[in-house]
Amino acid sequence: MKAPNVIKFIIGLCLGCVLLFFPFTQFQPDGLESLRTLTVQLDGRKKPLDTVAKETVAKIHGATSYQTVNGEKEDYLSTYLEMWFNTRNWNEEPFVLVSYRPLKELTELELEQKHFSFQELMTNKKLAAVVDLAHEKQFNEQDLNRDEREALTIEDRLNLLYSSVGDQGLPIVPHPTDIKGKWAGLNNADELYDVEEFAPLVANFAMIQQAVFNGGLDHLSALSDITGSLKAGLRSLSPEIYPSDFVLARETHFNHFHPFAKAWQLYGLAFIAMLISLWVKPWNIYWSAMGLFSTGIAVQTYGFFLRMQIAGRPPVTNMYESVVWVGFGIAAIALAFELLTRNRYYILAAAPLSVMCLLLADSLPAVLDPSISPLVPVLRDNFWLSIHVPTIALSYASFALAMGLGHVALGNYLFTPSAKPRLKMLSQLNYRVLQVGVLLLTAGIILGGIWAHFSWGRFWGWDPKETWALIALLCYLAPLHGRLVGWIGDFGVHVASIVSFNAVLMAWYGVNFVLGTGLHSYGFGTGGSELLIAGVVGLDLLLVLITATKHKGWLKPSETEALTTAENPN
Repeated sequence: MKAPNVIKFIIGLCLGCVLLFFPFTQFQPDGLESLRTLTVQLDGRKKPLDTVAKETVAKIHGATSYQTVNGEKEDYLSTYLEMWFNTRNWNEEPFVLVSYRPLKELTELELEQKHFSFQELMTNKKLAAVVDLAHEKQFNEQDLNRDEREALTIEDRLNLLYSSVGDQGLPIVPHPTDIKGKWAGLNNADELYDVEEFAPLVANFAMIQQAVFNGGLDHLSALSDITGSLKAGLRSLSPEIYPSDFVLARETHFNHFHPFAKAWQLYGLAFIAMLISLWVKPWNIYWSAMGLFSTGIAVQTYGFFLRMQIAGRPPVTNMYESVVWVGFGIAAIALAFELLTRNRYYILAAAPLSVMCLLLADSLPAVLDPSISPLVPVLRDNFWLSIHVPTIALSYASFALAMGLGHVALGNYLFTPSAKPRLKMLSQLNYRVLQVGVLLLTAGIILGGIWAHFSWGRFWGWDPKETWALIALLCYLAPLHGRLVGWIGDFGVHVASIVSFNAVLMAWYGVNFVLGTGLHSYGFGTGGSELLIAGVVGLDLLLVLITATKHKGWLKPSETEALTTAENPN
């Protein structure tokens, strides 16, 4: 890299760092720091109250912020504290997310409404009937249909809201001696300590609750001494068991730093800069765009590091983490290939895909659950978890990058079909990425079979996840061999990279969210976004058909000329 290019690259890095901290600053002190880092033993681990608040609000409401009926927007901690202190009539607040339209039709809920009150859902007899049938099927070990699985998800949200409002049993009192022992709430702390030991803490909590009742959450800022005393008193009960301030502050920092959100913003800026470098030659800011893109990768790497420190395991154990990891893999693979070829197209194809992955993960907490939970037994072998799942996810990332390059090529076939050298180059670039994806997916399937042998006693069992991974592999092997023997040309490679990705989408999303059966149940979820995804896939295939029709000349000359004129009137 020449000296001027190094300077441009450093400028891009510096610009990325500036944008990283301004205006996206961390949260400002608001008098709630002691409450934010109050430790709670919940869901199999110890975590700060800030995390409990974020996960609870996201699971019930489907977002980490809440707009009240008065139009006021609250952050997740304020909303959770109002639930915990029971300062609002939560029976009538439209707070519970119901997004699956067929279930709303079945239970006669308002179709265009997304959030409903606790009372409205609890008194809905048709919803109760679906829930009862689902429980009966579970008892008889029968498979549930989609309506029944969605109804159970709503039941879980209602139960979580009910248990969170006025919860005096929230386990914030540490066990006196056992690091793995069960913590207690203030209402049953006498099971662990003498009344005299924790009575001052109950008094502090009562004062905080009364202050919120009288003056709202803004009144808590003046009670920092009391909230600090509450936390210090809890720590003094069992200083060897209570987590350190550093551990609690690290997780709170992760919650508010939003590394994955910042990463997609940097990827988006890098994409815009790379476009400018492609179209406006005098403004040669290629290396500045590379600096921005590299900063995005660095920020996402930092986010993974924090999440691994918090969870104590690789961050690839659920759908949320796999989406974020695939977004990272797309960017990292693209950067590696871009440094080898320096043709801009890898970054132009990768940046929008990475943005889309991270944006989906950041904006759909009810569908892609970002909470950190204990692993199911089959995933507790960190050795196999650390190599099989990341390998599979990186293969998905390679195929996604190939799909992106395929779309770049289709755009060129539509609007600049005479640019033969560029189209040939794009085919070669795409072919290399497809080869990497096939290698990674093959290795991932073999590693998964070895893990299955140790965990389930067999190498292969035609589980839906295994079957669709094999189908996806075959969908890519066929066009690669077809190109090798001359059955398909450059255009066929691009079409295959787009069409074959639907098999990856089925193996990745469809098995988890549509089929919902098999031994990989730890990855299953609900979301109600099948129609949206089906619509996007349909439009994508329509684009492929239009491009193929024009490229192959399947229309009559007059029709082809009319189509070209309609697409490029100038």
